[in-house]
Amino acid sequence: MKPLLHLRGVEARYGHFVALQNVSLIVPEGAVVALLGPNGAGKTTLLRTVSGMMSLSRGEIIFDGAPIQRLPDYAIARRGLAHIPEGRGIFPSLTVRENLLMAGYGAPNGDGALGRVYELFPVLAQRREQAAGTLSGGEQQMLSLARGVITRPKLLAVDELSLGLAPILVAQLFDTVARIRDSGTSILLVEQYVRHALRLADIVVILHKGRVAFIGEPGELAHDDSLVESYLGGKSSARFGVASEDAVALPMKATASSQRSKKRRVSRG
Repeated sequence: MKPLLHLRGVEARYGHFVALQNVSLIVPEGAVVALLGPNGAGKTTLLRTVSGMMSLSRGEIIFDGAPIQRLPDYAIARRGLAHIPEGRGIFPSLTVRENLLMAGYGAPNGDGALGRVYELFPVLAQRREQAAGTLSGGEQQMLSLARGVITRPKLLAVDELSLGLAPILVAQLFDTVARIRDSGTSILLVEQYVRHALRLADIVVILHKGRVAFIGEPGELAHDDSLVESYLGGKSSARFGVASEDAVALPMKATASSQRSKKRRVSRG
């Protein structure tokens, strides 16, 4: 598959603190890449760096064949990279429809895009004239995701989609994300519900202390209990929203090529 997003040796800092160290990864066209790791691993920082919300101190970011690391966030968004940040990025006093129209301003086929969003999120169609701040937590998260989808992005970077939501709502949101993927949109996903993320993912990247610790396919993790325990918290996996056995008992998506490559632990100095 052709790379849509390619990070090469990316480093990002908060003052003197190095949050990302020599990070290299690829998001292929039409693929879902799950970005996993413990708290403080650098996952949110990576998404902020990719979307232009944070400057990198070293390295290169290629999106759709062109470097974007020196572009402002709005220019990156116009190129087709939509960032759904952690929390609910909505305007509470505006209606659902107004939130969507603001997000989709200037996007091609505005009316058609709005209709597509309502097809993906029927509850938003029912609530279109309701103030966003009066929606339930799950509906607000749907609206936040819909604000990214309405721009018809090439890549959707989603940070903690399930944050603060009941498991049944999380499952519904992931069903919607699967439909977005099936429409051809690539997805870079940071998620605490490891089981859901891995069922959706084509590629898994595990970050640890700002470095890439693992790149591979979801099925490979099912054969490496030590990797899951070390980087995904096998003994304290409740914070990831799954039981430890769920973190390991993953659907097998490994292909012949991934079996040949075995476990790809990445160590960069």
